[in-house]
Amino acid sequence: MHDDTNTDGIDTDDHADTNTDSTMTDNEIRTDGGEEVPNDGEIKMVVAVVRPDKLGDVKQALAEIGAPSLTVTNVSGRGSQPAKKGQWRGEEYVVDLHQKVKIECVVADIPADDVVDAIVEGANTGEKGDGKVFVLPVESATQIRTGKTGRDAV
Repeated sequence: MHDDTNTDGIDTDDHADTNTDSTMTDNEIRTDGGEEVPNDGEIKMVVAVVRPDKLGDVKQALAEIGAPSLTVTNVSGRGSQPAKKGQWRGEEYVVDLHQKVKIECVVADIPADDVVDAIVEGANTGEKGDGKVFVLPVESATQIRTGKTGRDAV
């Protein structure tokens, strides 16, 4: 039997104690540089439908978190916001499709939850018709100019 203890009771084993447990401790160094991978390593698309007058606030909130890109489309839709009745040339009409703005933001290096929080912060008025936010997985991505694919394309 091998004894790694000298006569003073001090451990003289040349190899360091290793943690065989698979859990990480605060003092361990991760092989990926110690940074948490956002979105569990997946590409996510955050789609939001908001009031047009809140677009500036949403863009500002996204810029503050470093969201790299976004696409904005003017849309009309119906949700929990009540329909409006109006009259034009003596005829009554109902407006049940309201003008909205659809914002799409594809992220890989920024957590999708941070993007959702920024959009909610920028778009919230506290009234019906503020909109909704959806998070979708992105199966693949390709940058046309460079041909890069996956996370590198985003």
